[in-house]
Amino acid sequence: MNINQRVKILLASEAVTLTKVADRLAKEKNKKITMNNLSRKLRSETIKFAEIEMIADLLGYDIEFVKRK
Repeated sequence: MNINQRVKILLASEAVTLTKVADRLAKEKNKKITMNNLSRKLRSETIKFAEIEMIADLLGYDIEFVKRK
């Protein structure tokens, strides 16, 4: 499963759109963040880890690395 699919699952589970996430990130981070830009980065898998962290934080999630068994 790629990052685009994972983010879409998170958005669906929280009943929020990418547009709303982009708007909230733009307001909170005081940066120019658009839905089109986020969508393009997700589709091309060029989104930065820091941006994924911001999205996760905005949705109330933590990113955790777990050692495989």
